[in-house]
Amino acid sequence: MKKQKIITICSSASFFKEALEIEEKLRKMGFKVKLPYTATKMKKTGDFRVETYKTWFKNPNDYSRKTWLVKNHIRKVIDCDAVLITNYKKKGIPGYIGGNTLIEMTIAFHYKKPIYILNPISKKLMYEEEIYALQPVFLNGDLSLIS
Repeated sequence: MKKQKIITICSSASFFKEALEIEEKLRKMGFKVKLPYTATKMKKTGDFRVETYKTWFKNPNDYSRKTWLVKNHIRKVIDCDAVLITNYKKKGIPGYIGGNTLIEMTIAFHYKKPIYILNPISKKLMYEEEIYALQPVFLNGDLSLIS
């Protein structure tokens, strides 16, 4: 019996609603999917307002929560077969990838996991060269290119 491949979705919290749609498509394609903890929580509550979950901006004592979220998702990156970066327009930048997602991509690269990026990235990203150095596969919106 063939082992089901596991894909971990990495994304800005602003794109978690779209990430959940991608999750469904990947499951239909036969993949097991791991999501960021907050995306799962958003799915359960139906509340997709990022400020509901990023409480550390108002209460710096909550950064320990952010630390837990980072560690939790890094474990998912390490334990998967590949990562999929869901990137859309944010802050006026098409194909936005934030700092946290870049960290997750770097960990995937270190552990020799394929890195798939859903959409092209913008030249406006200040770490564009670092993203390209990780040798990702750009899907241009086509999930069928994931192998």
